[in-house]
Amino acid sequence: MTDPGPVRVPDPAAPATGRDRLPGPLRRLLPPLATLGAIGAAFTYVGLIDPNESGHYPVCPLYALTGLYCPGCGGLRSAHAVAHGDPAAALGANAMAVVGYAVFAVGWLVWVMRARKGLPAPIPRHPAVWWAIGAVLLVFTVVRNLPFGSWLAP
Repeated sequence: MTDPGPVRVPDPAAPATGRDRLPGPLRRLLPPLATLGAIGAAFTYVGLIDPNESGHYPVCPLYALTGLYCPGCGGLRSAHAVAHGDPAAALGANAMAVVGYAVFAVGWLVWVMRARKGLPAPIPRHPAVWWAIGAVLLVFTVVRNLPFGSWLAP
């Protein structure tokens, strides 16, 4: 058996620094709240700077090189429409992005409820989940680039 090395015991007389100064519940809620702040800032920026006007955002490299829409094409226009409360325009720009926004919102709420109890974030760990998400995105990408799926194109 190997020696695990010295065990570090925190010094109770040492001053608390950074996150350690926060009370337990607030410390546990800090990651989801910081994530919400970052997402809110991103949606605010996209809501203020219209992606429908050229020159504000870079062009999708896949679209620029091939003329094909990637799964993210139209995502900024979709976020802009969501920020302005226009779900129909958001779905028209990128339906998969709108689904992603909804999944994120539900996942974030679950994360907050679990964080309050001191449980870890609900990130799927099984590879099959990630393969399934990739397959759905691949099918969405192929269909939106075919003539019968043009209604999914931005």
